[in-house]
Amino acid sequence: MEHNGEDIPVLVGQTGPLNGQRWMLNSTCIVGRDPNCDIPIPNRQVSRHHARFTPTTDGVVLEDLASKNGTHHNGKRVGEAVILKDGDVIQIAFAQQFAFLSSDATLPLESFELPGIQPKPEKKERLRLEKRSRRVWIADEEVLPPLSVSQFQLLELLFENEGRVVSRTKIIETIWGQENAVDVSEQALDALVRRLRDRLAAVDASHSYIVTVRGHGLRLENLPN
Repeated sequence: MEHNGEDIPVLVGQTGPLNGQRWMLNSTCIVGRDPNCDIPIPNRQVSRHHARFTPTTDGVVLEDLASKNGTHHNGKRVGEAVILKDGDVIQIAFAQQFAFLSSDATLPLESFELPGIQPKPEKKERLRLEKRSRRVWIADEEVLPPLSVSQFQLLELLFENEGRVVSRTKIIETIWGQENAVDVSEQALDALVRRLRDRLAAVDASHSYIVTVRGHGLRLENLPN
């Protein structure tokens, strides 16, 4: 698979021992505990040959290599091979998380020059998020472990409409899709909101970021940093 200089997909190390490091996925790349792997992860939870990233004409394909502790793609364990999309999050066992970027053209290279350097959005408000890698900070503390896909989708929707009420119908359609909205119960949404509130409160319990406006929906109340 050939790439021009601006279309090489990138794998960026996030939480784990490879924080801040990045790899160009212009050829097959094997991740595992074996030091001869393309991306070695020295952790006993990682299988010797754990997962494989393969560039194809359809995109980069992620496969789990029958690992003991599994490979997760956006929070779901990988069974069949999956084609990655921009911003996808990959978890190797419980040891290392990666973000997949479909191109390095807009990657802030200065943020990844040294291992362990983690990019943060410009400090304007206390709660901040980075959409491409699905990372969230409150003040200077990152919300870890990362939010689930649905938790981040909910927070992102409220963040984009900060100060405005977002209806429950809009939230359900955004997270579960319009075709599935009629099958989603109010209890399912309430459970999702509760889990997200708990995750944010674990970092900052002094402020309720997600406010329920009875009869209307939800609103994000952020604070100046």
